[in-house]
Amino acid sequence: MVVAMKRGYFGIGIYHTKTAANVGTLWRSAYILGANFIFTIGARYPKQASDTIKAYRHIPMHEYRNWDDFVDHVPYDCQVVCIEMDERARSLTTYVHPERCVYVLGAEDQGIPPKLMVGKSIIQLPSVRDYCHNVAVAGSLVMHDRLVKGAT
Repeated sequence: MVVAMKRGYFGIGIYHTKTAANVGTLWRSAYILGANFIFTIGARYPKQASDTIKAYRHIPMHEYRNWDDFVDHVPYDCQVVCIEMDERARSLTTYVHPERCVYVLGAEDQGIPPKLMVGKSIIQLPSVRDYCHNVAVAGSLVMHDRLVKGAT
């Protein structure tokens, strides 16, 4: 019997996250939905335990000091995909996920600064209200979409 090998990978993280609870929830979802790693960029939260299934035993979390530190460590041939409410964004409903990428979410209060998204893919989640999702929920929805659609 020939077993098909998984191609590609993805990581997901939060830019300037405020709370450990969002990181813990995203970490748990990332493990459940098949992420290879998670990360934070310029974290603003006090360190606390919020990962209830101990996902740290299964996938690593990288912490980058700032955006430049993050960009310096993006893997070779890996696309950066920003998840943000932005007029340039494409809808998640029609988005085709790259084989290799890192998804970057912005914290609810500040988001990702527009200048950092120049030249990056930007996607946003559909909604019937003019509100944003909780950052960990938004990340979970994107990872679920990737799982359901598969990556190219």
